[in-house]
Amino acid sequence: MTRSVLLVLLMFFGTFSFAQFRWDAGGGIGMSNYLGEMGGKEQIRRDFVADLKIRQTRWVISGFGRYKVHPSISIKGALSYGRIEGADSLSTNPGRAGRNLHFRNDLLELAFTGEFYFYQITDLGQSYRFNKDLRAYAFVGLAGLYQNPKAQYNGDWISLQPLRTEAQDKPYSRFQVSIPTGIGISYTYHRYHRISWDLGWRTTFTDYLDDVSTTYADPSDLPNPTSIAMANQSLKAYMDDPSLPHPNNYEPGNKRGDPTHNDSYIFSTISYSYVIKGNWVKRRYPWIWSLYRKYHKRKDRKKF
Repeated sequence: MTRSVLLVLLMFFGTFSFAQFRWDAGGGIGMSNYLGEMGGKEQIRRDFVADLKIRQTRWVISGFGRYKVHPSISIKGALSYGRIEGADSLSTNPGRAGRNLHFRNDLLELAFTGEFYFYQITDLGQSYRFNKDLRAYAFVGLAGLYQNPKAQYNGDWISLQPLRTEAQDKPYSRFQVSIPTGIGISYTYHRYHRISWDLGWRTTFTDYLDDVSTTYADPSDLPNPTSIAMANQSLKAYMDDPSLPHPNNYEPGNKRGDPTHNDSYIFSTISYSYVIKGNWVKRRYPWIWSLYRKYHKRKDRKKF
């Protein structure tokens, strides 16, 4: 089974040469945040980072592999697992605080991006040994995302998607697509060790990372008592703080979210990767190298 997988990967990457120092692989850890219906400042919803809530910052971990296809371009594949959270109780906007909703969402993301180096020092320190370099880059790509927003109910975190809290005809999908874009910087020392930092904004095509999007539903249209309880929690907020808007402001048909803006999230990571010398396949897996050579010989024959 292992040989079969390696052989498939070999054929897939067969058009790439095993040139020296083109591959690196590693992992990272960092911070996550999101922009959606919850949290924010006193004003109404604002775009990009202006509406982020620092107290809602959470964590992300990732593993990745990267291949340099050109001196100024690399292709990166990364698997990331991170958490985003939001709570109206942290907002200074009375309307949001009175709404009193909250969520957390553990995101599993598989992303493929192109990195474009717009600034490079290939021999940092001018040692003429080229064992240190510094690169700044921008990236863009495509990602698949699994998401599952949850909220606390009777002391337990329960999934909100099956509850259809806005009386959707069918539950929204837990599988989504996002577009990662951002910037980063990397430093390589002793040729083999690379430290990187990147900041990536993920634009999504869903407004339900936080389970909030449109209007309050009629309780009679909701599937069960748990759904009714999770759909509208304004009464509890008003009982705790009568200065907040009255629960009548959160009746069926009134605004619960903003469907004109999809949700977004941010991953910012610091990572370490090991740069792989080109002939590592030949050294460690000679049978793969032999298949690789045979594969290319067959391709060469077909040209004549």
